[in-house]
Amino acid sequence: MAGEIPDLHAQERTGTGKGAARAARRAGMVPGIVFGGDVDPLPINIPHNILLKRLKAGRFKSTLFNLKVDGQDDVRVICRDVQRDVVNDLPTHLDLMRLRRTTKINLFIGIDFQNEDDCPAIRKGGVLTTIRNEVELIVTAGDIPELLIVDLSKLEEIGDTVHFSDIELPEGARPVISDRDFVICNVSAPSALKSDMDEDDEVAADEVPTTDGEDGDDA
Repeated sequence: MAGEIPDLHAQERTGTGKGAARAARRAGMVPGIVFGGDVDPLPINIPHNILLKRLKAGRFKSTLFNLKVDGQDDVRVICRDVQRDVVNDLPTHLDLMRLRRTTKINLFIGIDFQNEDDCPAIRKGGVLTTIRNEVELIVTAGDIPELLIVDLSKLEEIGDTVHFSDIELPEGARPVISDRDFVICNVSAPSALKSDMDEDDEVAADEVPTTDGEDGDDA
């Protein structure tokens, strides 16, 4: 994650348990807990509209935040879970984990597919097929990448494929699964072209002469 670490403002929650959590929700807050770092868990409330805005912005669970709570020292945190209402899908609780900048954590990092308009294989009529939109990496908390970049302009021919090994990883990052070079995307032939190719194969097969003795059988 390049650049400045964003602030996340919260309030310390005075009560614990289901009653205090329900009271927080009635007041337009989302209850949460901050854990880890060899100190006691800290119950917090975050304004519902602020959290919802953060969630809609995307990458909430892969963003390192500077948590600011009145009366508490600022601490770097990352979200480990957001519980949602089963009916309206709105956030009802969140878990934040304290981190040091050097802490290693597993995160899913999104992939940005760039230069699609400049991709030779697509210009030749190919269709981009995305297999993975994110990959799980082990990263350092102080250097979480916002996105991984795939440069589609390097795909020359229909049928070309981008594997995980083709992506340049940021310094200090490594894959969780190191022995699999999985496919990220490929440029395939469009459906109409595939149908024409299949029909050509069928015609070619029909034209193969038979060898079962039907012609010229002397019996």
